Amino acid sequence: MVTSFSLVRVLRNRPARPILFICLLALWFPNASAVKAQQPEDVITTNTSLVQLNVGVVDRQGHAITTLSQTDFTVYEDGVRRPIQHFESTEAPFSLVILLDMSGSTATFRQQIQTAALRFIEALAPEDRIAVVEFNGKGVKSLQGFSTDRRRVAYAISIASGAGETYLYEALRYSLKELAHEEKRRKAIVVLTDGIDTEARNGDRAVISKVSGSDLETAIKPEINAQLSSVLTNADRLGVSVFPLALPSGDPKRLPLPDPLITAMYAAARTRLSLLAHRTGGRLHEIHRLDDMAKLYAEVAADLRTLYSIAYQPTNPGARDGKWREIRVEVARADLVASTKPGYYAR
Repeated sequence: MVTSFSLVRVLRNRPARPILFICLLALWFPNASAVKAQQPEDVITTNTSLVQLNVGVVDRQGHAITTLSQTDFTVYEDGVRRPIQHFESTEAPFSLVILLDMSGSTATFRQQIQTAALRFIEALAPEDRIAVVEFNGKGVKSLQGFSTDRRRVAYAISIASGAGETYLYEALRYSLKELAHEEKRRKAIVVLTDGIDTEARNGDRAVISKVSGSDLETAIKPEINAQLSSVLTNADRLGVSVFPLALPSGDPKRLPLPDPLITAMYAAARTRLSLLAHRTGGRLHEIHRLDDMAKLYAEVAADLRTLYSIAYQPTNPGARDGKWREIRVEVARADLVASTKPGYYAR
């Protein structure tokens, strides 16, 4: 059996007949394709009015509890108890997108990125369906559609490349559209990025160019962003949790030249990554050292294996009034705490 690591070693080291070998491998991956830009207002439509949640449960010591059943959970929307229509245990498989930032800012540590991602897929359950998507200055490209074949997924990770600008939110929108075809399976996106989206950064720059002094720190409102809102709306509709792994190159505290304008833009970008995770029931993992990437990928794999999935009927399923709906999940045992996304906008 060919493992992901042995496949990569072959790709790197095999001296004989390289062109034939690569061509044969390419026949395995007919679905790799470039993706045209999508507009921020794109909205995914679904054939269900149910609200879908991924829910984690821990005890008072912070240990994950993975043996609960549907009767252990109660869901409230705006304080009103709602009936649970569908429930899946922590063992149910996921469909997930591995989203790789291949822009110019990640060019110097590609090998660490690919090695960490390969270890990540080995930590996932055999029934999990994985897709690989890269984004760079040329846009967004699917390297592998959803598959349980780890050889295909490993090869897709090993050929990820690129340079140039960062189209993070375009890549997230594309990933969500691909997940929409995965029907009733549990869904997640694991995105490795510095978070410095080119279009969002240009918008932020336009905002701070009109202010000066102490107003710089508060001029940008990270949550008021059309691209972010579009991603959150579609993630809500599909029940997708987003797990960003934030690269140190996008950390506002680690800039070599602490220019106030650049610091403000980087801080806004990092805040948006945090919002992506919080609003979708995922978790932001900040990478402080590149050597920590594999460890943090492993933590995400562990997170996925501790999540229950719940779908409930909202109070007024037909109302698309744009108002905030607050969600609260309670567990029957008093010593346990449930966590999920805080709510959603009814759009």
